[in-house]
Amino acid sequence: MAEHHPANLAGWLGHLESLHHKTIELGLARVQAVKTALQLAPSLPVIIVGGTNGKGSTCAYLEAMLTAAGYRVGLYTSPHLLRYNERVRIDNREVGDAALCTAFSAVEAARGTVSLSYFEFGTLAAVWLFARAEVDVAVLEVGLGGRLDAVNVFDPECAIVTSVDIDHTDYLGDTREKIGFEKAGIFRAGRPAICGDDHPPQSLLQHAANIGADLRVIGETFSAAPERNCWHYSGQHEYRDLPNPAMAGRYQFNNAACAIAALETLSRRLPVTEAAIRQGLRMARATGRFQVLPGQPEVMLDVAHNPHAARALAANLQARPGSGKTLALWAMLADKDIAGVVQAMQPEVDEWLLASLDVPRGATAQVLHDALRKAGVSAPITCSDSVAEGWRLACERARENDRICVFGSFYTVAWVLQLTDR
Repeated sequence: MAEHHPANLAGWLGHLESLHHKTIELGLARVQAVKTALQLAPSLPVIIVGGTNGKGSTCAYLEAMLTAAGYRVGLYTSPHLLRYNERVRIDNREVGDAALCTAFSAVEAARGTVSLSYFEFGTLAAVWLFARAEVDVAVLEVGLGGRLDAVNVFDPECAIVTSVDIDHTDYLGDTREKIGFEKAGIFRAGRPAICGDDHPPQSLLQHAANIGADLRVIGETFSAAPERNCWHYSGQHEYRDLPNPAMAGRYQFNNAACAIAALETLSRRLPVTEAAIRQGLRMARATGRFQVLPGQPEVMLDVAHNPHAARALAANLQARPGSGKTLALWAMLADKDIAGVVQAMQPEVDEWLLASLDVPRGATAQVLHDALRKAGVSAPITCSDSVAEGWRLACERARENDRICVFGSFYTVAWVLQLTDR
């Protein structure tokens, strides 16, 4: 087969999208085969971060704390919001187009006739870049599930499962027990396994015990105790009066605690001081995770796209009361639990602005409208053909003391980020 060498990053991304017959196909055999062909066996420590929600934030804390400690960090996350480059960071900076194209060329040359999905191809390219850059540590975010996700072909020194809830049921199962088993697949025998779920499913606990993982569960072996203007961490060490995480939301304490617990387990190989932890808490950012834009009216962006995340978003809105109305600009994918999201969010919303999502699997505004009416929502509802139109209406209708909450999908937040000038 002739090697394919597109001229630029856009060309490569188009090539990646066309390679595999399925957008998502879980399994490690194909990725493992190309990893072997690439001779990709990095000796650097790897931290794998999985979970239903909280993965991106936890990765951001790890990157910020390790960077503050003086380490060169390779960070791989997904999906991206505005640019593919967001997925691959080295030394706290997005990798440039040229480097990504070089990495894609290396994977393309190694794969032969093996078909890789978009995510699988990108995962191998990212770790190839980390190995070439000789980073001190790689942080890899699971794309979907854990056990059969592409990042799981790499052996982590420490694995984190931030939370377990219902999502991606077509691939992971329709109960927390089934999903918990899939998430726990990133754990390794004899190695630290961090769980940030307050009530982990028995399947996760049992799998960790069966393989002999060194399981550490929040509320048992480590904890986060928020106060009014600070919080306390307890684990192998006691850190008192820590600065509140820069990212808003009560669930961020659990995410930050997971990062600290993981770093404690790696202290012999990658020691991190309390000062670096404090600095990392102040500096960590993850776009679209209850992100509050400056200016008036207040605009909040959240990629919440399942009931678990929607409940967290609703709690954040409740904890941050305003003097005006809350207008929700909502657009999401049709295969998500729309009714569950409605149930979580309806008490906090005074007016709904619904937008059709013009992407594969995108829900129409009418589908969202029907879900709201079925749930008995009496607040005003307006439907729009696009997120852009919904955003225009939100800006027109919101008064200075009101707030606009944009949520429902990474796509929804990405479009508003492109439209806003804040």
